[in-house]
Amino acid sequence: MRESPIETTGVLALIPAHNEVGRIGPVVAGARLSVPVLVVDDGSTDATANEALKHGALVLQQSPNQGKGAALQTGFRWALQQGYRLVITLDGDGQHDPLEIPRFLSCYAATGADLIIGARDFAKMPLVRRMSNTLGRALFSWALGCYVVDNQSGYRLVTSRLMEAMLASPERGFEFEVDMIVIAVRKGYRLEWVPVRTIYAGQPSHIRALRHVVHFLRLVWQTRYRQS
Repeated sequence: MRESPIETTGVLALIPAHNEVGRIGPVVAGARLSVPVLVVDDGSTDATANEALKHGALVLQQSPNQGKGAALQTGFRWALQQGYRLVITLDGDGQHDPLEIPRFLSCYAATGADLIIGARDFAKMPLVRRMSNTLGRALFSWALGCYVVDNQSGYRLVTSRLMEAMLASPERGFEFEVDMIVIAVRKGYRLEWVPVRTIYAGQPSHIRALRHVVHFLRLVWQTRYRQS
């Protein structure tokens, strides 16, 4: 029996990027096999924007660097203004396989979930990241009051109504993605998870470890004790 084609009308891939020259091109090219691509160049000092353009992405540039959350908000705002109903976010460093975009669209077609997160296999992560992600997941699940499979993954499908809600988030860094889960749960939106490849190839991380831990613990505390 022939499978029905996946509906991609009104779907956009959104890639926040900061100094990803040499990596952003293949990600854009792979994503464009499924959907149009928007890259938000967050204050890069290299040729990230030019490389993305050469591979067929639309590019928005913001300067100076404002953080991943701010870049995602810029992309969400643009997508809403252009009438996109769904956005799939993925990182520009090659740690998300853009060929897996159809998995998210299939899950959305089956569930209609407002937030679908790509769940990584923690056992395939480097030891330090495996430990930090496992502990972070446990703390965040406790704070939220429900089990979260992977709260740090940036590979996600987001609906227009959740994008609208996220424009009011005060988070500007990597914590924006954690806050997205909080807001979705508080609003009673459906969450789903799809398994994705766990890719680590020695790329430099843009996360400042101590600062990230402090802000993550602050968000965990706020999630646990603030009123819905």
